[in-house]
Amino acid sequence: MQKIVLIALAMFALAAAAPQQGHPAEHPVYILKQDADITPDGYSFDFETSDGTARQEKGTLKQVSENHQALEVSGSYKYVGTDGLVYTVTFVADEHGFQPQEHVEHPQQ
Repeated sequence: MQKIVLIALAMFALAAAAPQQGHPAEHPVYILKQDADITPDGYSFDFETSDGTARQEKGTLKQVSENHQALEVSGSYKYVGTDGLVYTVTFVADEHGFQPQEHVEHPQQ
C-alpha cells in the first residue's frame, strides 16, 4: 500500500513539474523607469517596463466642504495586448467616482 501511495505521489510531482502547455516562454520584464514622491498633501508615482507597460498617477487632497477633504486621483496606464495593440486608459477618481477613458492605438500599416 505504501508503495502505491509513493508511486502516486511521485507521478503527481512529475506532472506538476512538467512545462505548461499552450503558454509560450515569456521573456523577463525589466523596470526601465520608476519614480515616487509622497508629500503631506498628496503623492505621485510613475513607472515604465520593457514590455511597453507604463503607469503614472497623482493624488492630491482636495477641500470638498468646510470640514471634509478628499483625495482626488488622476493618471493613466498603458499596456500592449496579446493582439499587439497598445491600450491606454486615462482616469480621474474624485467625489464623482472613478471616470476612465480608453484609447486603443492601432499599429501603422
